Amino acid sequence: MRLGQVFASLEAEIVAAGEEAESLAFVYRSLKQLSLTDFVFKLQTEAVQEDIDLLEGLTQQLKAHLPAQYILGWADFYGLRLSVDERVLIPRPETEELVDLILAENPDSGQQVLDLATGSGAIALALARHRPSWQLTASDISQEALDLAQTNASTLNLQQAIDFVQSDVFENLTGKFDLLVSNPPYIAFEDQDEVGSNVLHAEPHLALFAENQGLALYQAIAQGVSRHLKKDGKIYLEIGYKQGPAVQALFQEAFPHKRVRVLKDQFNQDRMVVVDNG
Repeated sequence: MRLGQVFASLEAEIVAAGEEAESLAFVYRSLKQLSLTDFVFKLQTEAVQEDIDLLEGLTQQLKAHLPAQYILGWADFYGLRLSVDERVLIPRPETEELVDLILAENPDSGQQVLDLATGSGAIALALARHRPSWQLTASDISQEALDLAQTNASTLNLQQAIDFVQSDVFENLTGKFDLLVSNPPYIAFEDQDEVGSNVLHAEPHLALFAENQGLALYQAIAQGVSRHLKKDGKIYLEIGYKQGPAVQALFQEAFPHKRVRVLKDQFNQDRMVVVDNG
């Protein structure tokens, strides 16, 4: 039997379980460190038992809704390879767009920056890599998430660039910041049916879901941020695609004299809210 036939059979099982067939090839290629050309060539060769056993094991994990990145133990984000596991969300491409925006709108000069709800540390680490003069603080309610974020910082030799603080929103934070960035939990509990099975079964619900139609963390930020934001400070938020008007209204009420923008992602969905002086 050719390896391609093994893939076709196992991918059918994965699809029947409600997951994406492409995940099997992604994990296999990553583990074997195969280029696309080498992978296509290998599909035409006779399957060896070692590969069959590996693929069957991966298929069982994928059918059990374990995300490919958790199986591998890493995810790529903004040119960085980050360790990920069940303690943190897997960084998404949409969040790379938020990092793009922050870097484009803010100069490479000393800024004090807070990454609230940092998770794996993805945003803070990307900013630290591209803005070495910035002073970064990364906070999260979950100490387990912070432990992994600190591991990522150490692996990337960025541990000196970021202060990590365990905090429920602003509870344990002091000082004022030039920039606040946050990708908080924003999925409403009633919208669980919109979430993929692997996300719902494997990724931490503390980092996914929020009360008040997913707005609870934005409300908490809007209520407390003035004590931690400098006069000309800016706020950058990732939001759910249905939340633009509601989050914009929250921050316009909190900052009536500032500009509050709702920006779309590459799929033309509302994805970011920015508060600044215009």
